[in-house]
Amino acid sequence: MSDHRQAAGSQSGPERAAATASVTMGQCVVLMPSFNTGTELLCRTVVEALQHWEPVWVVIDGSTDGSAEALAALGEPEQRLRVMVLEKNSGKGAAILHGLEQAERAGVTHVVTMDADGQHPAARIGEMIDEATRCPEALVLGEPVFDASAPSVRVKGRRISNWWANVETLWWGIHDSLFGFRVYPVGALLHIMRGTRWARRFDFDAETAVRLCWYGLPVINVPVPVRYLGLDEGGVSQFRYLRDNVLLTWMHARLMIGFMLRLPMLIVRKLRMPQGGLR
Repeated sequence: MSDHRQAAGSQSGPERAAATASVTMGQCVVLMPSFNTGTELLCRTVVEALQHWEPVWVVIDGSTDGSAEALAALGEPEQRLRVMVLEKNSGKGAAILHGLEQAERAGVTHVVTMDADGQHPAARIGEMIDEATRCPEALVLGEPVFDASAPSVRVKGRRISNWWANVETLWWGIHDSLFGFRVYPVGALLHIMRGTRWARRFDFDAETAVRLCWYGLPVINVPVPVRYLGLDEGGVSQFRYLRDNVLLTWMHARLMIGFMLRLPMLIVRKLRMPQGGLR
């Protein structure tokens, strides 16, 4: 069962209007960034996603593994599968931003972001979209349910980022700040992405969750299983412990400054939040 947190009712007029400017699920696409995922794993992930939703958009972020050619070989028509190729690797957030800008031009209102490495369950795409349909202005966050395949250091380490994200939003409702399986309203996400030079790499998931809470979006958390694929299954990870933990530490330091500047507004909004949440 999904867990809901209602924030929208406590927003000011202009803020509320901006957050709900696009509330009709006119169109929704699955947006999948990929960097050297491996052709077999990427194609398998895309095919699984297409079994549950279409269209699927893939942004090849400067890959050198032949991903674009492999996806072209699937023979899917563009109305089902669209592939965008960036010549230079720019990071997860930058790849998603590129897809968002194309979505805006196409009149797409919402995107489901999911990783290309097979960790996110394609079978849950419909459930995530159903939640967004019921509350189109919401940020729908997948809340990972880990099995034995999850590295213990990764599971424990993300608790630190989750704690900081909740401090920075006065516990607005983020259950997991790093899980990339989400539904975003395109307009709201583009607004915050265009307002910052950050959130272009691995910091994308955590920073956008915090900034969208600052922006006033209600949060819906949906528990979903996550599976880490072993090397024998073609599993690949672009996470680098030192590099990405330094990036996250710097990100939270920056966000804490923003939090302090917004603290009076966040306190007032928190006090106005309806009791019991959204049901």
